[in-house]
Amino acid sequence: RLLKFYDMETTMKLFNRWDPDEVTVSDMALSDYIGVAKSHAKSIPHTAGRYQVKRFRKTQCPIIERVVNSLMMHGRNNGKKIKTMQIIKHTFEIIFLVTGDNPLQILVTAIQNSG
Repeated sequence: RLLKFYDMETTMKLFNRWDPDEVTVSDMALSDYIGVAKSHAKSIPHTAGRYQVKRFRKTQCPIIERVVNSLMMHGRNNGKKIKTMQIIKHTFEIIFLVTGDNPLQILVTAIQNSG
């Protein structure tokens, strides 16, 4: 039995739930540094990329993966990326249940407000 490619879903969703194409970065200064849609869209934030090798290459890293990497520092969570991804996934579920909006959009808005 052959798979039909046109039957498969073509959009990449974070955790197979939230669509990054719906997210907009309203701040022009930060739009180059916040990677959400298009080539930065991943189903899980684990690319194992070497974004620190060259200067400013970390701007090509998906923003959700940068959040995951920043959470898995200091103490007992050091280096436990799968555990940190589960924490982010549960956090996004709670944000979605409380607000009803796309949690990626809320994360991008929070980053814009802090920058």
